[in-house]
Amino acid sequence: MYFVQIIKTKYMRLLALLGLFAFAKPAISQTIKTLYDFTVTDINGNVFDFSQLKGKKVMIVNVASKCGFTPQYKELQELYLKYKDRNFVIVAFPANNFLSQEPGTDSTIKSFCTLNYGVTFPMMSKVSVKGNDTAPIYKWLQNKSENGVDNGTIYWNFFKFLIDENGKWVKSFGSTTKPMNIEIINWIEGK
Repeated sequence: MYFVQIIKTKYMRLLALLGLFAFAKPAISQTIKTLYDFTVTDINGNVFDFSQLKGKKVMIVNVASKCGFTPQYKELQELYLKYKDRNFVIVAFPANNFLSQEPGTDSTIKSFCTLNYGVTFPMMSKVSVKGNDTAPIYKWLQNKSENGVDNGTIYWNFFKFLIDENGKWVKSFGSTTKPMNIEIINWIEGK
């Protein structure tokens, strides 16, 4: 009789455990993407496939022409020139999500950046970085469920994302972090 009671108890525990699994919210199986899964349009209207950047460290920045942080274009250009031959690239995405600080068209943005800051790093077509119309690449940059590392919520223009040589999300920096920040430099240099 005692043996039967032990079996019933273990059986009841097993049923209870199975019941918990039955009511548990199923985990969403989602494939983690890399930067190389994205294709966008550059500021000249051409297709830009991020897979062409394989083997390079990448900084992605949302930019604006009428922002208090706009002078960071100068440091971004300096950083790009210093490290572009060391498998590093900056990719900028103009965005008008914060106080309408990027109202221009792609051609006016390109002219502004070239004339005022001599920008030569890749510039993409204007996108949305937040809200219902967020560009897919920016959904990936800001959601751990897509990038597999962390959530990087953008609070303003000139928010920086670092992507490694394998297209994997590494880290993000807020707008107040200048492009020549020592932590960014050390990452580029592999320190």
